[in-house]
Amino acid sequence: MNKKKTDRKRFWQKLLSQYRLVILNEETFEEQTSFRLSRLNVIIIVTFVFTFLFSGTILLVAYTPIKEYMPGYSSTQMKKQAAENAIRLDSIMNAYMQSNQQLLSIRKVLTGELNIEEFRENKRLIDSVFPIRTIPKRISEDSILRNIVEQEDKYNVIENGQSKVDFVLFPPATGNISQSYDPQNKHFAVDIVLNENDPVKAVAEGTVIFSEWTADTGYVIIIEHPYRLLSAYKHNSSLSKMQGDTVFAGEVIATAGDTGELSTGFHLHFEIWIDGYPMNPENFIDFSQNSL
Repeated sequence: MNKKKTDRKRFWQKLLSQYRLVILNEETFEEQTSFRLSRLNVIIIVTFVFTFLFSGTILLVAYTPIKEYMPGYSSTQMKKQAAENAIRLDSIMNAYMQSNQQLLSIRKVLTGELNIEEFRENKRLIDSVFPIRTIPKRISEDSILRNIVEQEDKYNVIENGQSKVDFVLFPPATGNISQSYDPQNKHFAVDIVLNENDPVKAVAEGTVIFSEWTADTGYVIIIEHPYRLLSAYKHNSSLSKMQGDTVFAGEVIATAGDTGELSTGFHLHFEIWIDGYPMNPENFIDFSQNSL
């Protein structure tokens, strides 16, 4: 026990023993300066210097551009660029999905390919949320005065400075309807009998997304409108608008014809599609003046 105490006492004596560090002039041996140190002082000073250098190096690497040159650290500019690229990629994916859906809708419009069961399920949802007001059927008991007022006010979409409906579609042409909308027989349109070169008009404002010749339906023009709506006009003799053109409601976009292998005479084959699914045009446009 005494030996342990003695050893411990000697250890602390060695640590605390004072030494003199003298700096001499090499030529004259004159004392320039001196320091009194102990082993404990040296240990403390060395530890402090090492800690200072270590902490300073870490801070220098962490908070200065030097870290970009260290293995394992990524560049700040690279991180920023990666974030911007991720945002661009997300935007591109959204644009791709929208374009793909639009192309799918156009293909369905041109080919008439549609699964009837899928169409019935989606039509219920579309009819419930689509904000276009259908024009009510006339009641035979209405008075003559009521009919006159209705005819005068039918296309007046502004009342007391406010729009009466969210969106109005106008008849694309004037003529008798020879064949109505019949999805069971894959006739997703109404056929309006016209004379050669009668004007065909846009049912609403929008952008032309297709304006070309097709073997089955001749000259075809398709317009994209608000509310994810497409209108298609087929069997025309000529087209007056090109892809990318902006059109207004009632603007002439084509002339009636008898083009395409599926045409059976001068008429307009008119379709309305929402989100890639056909709708009955008579639910959105009053063809009563044109019906047989």
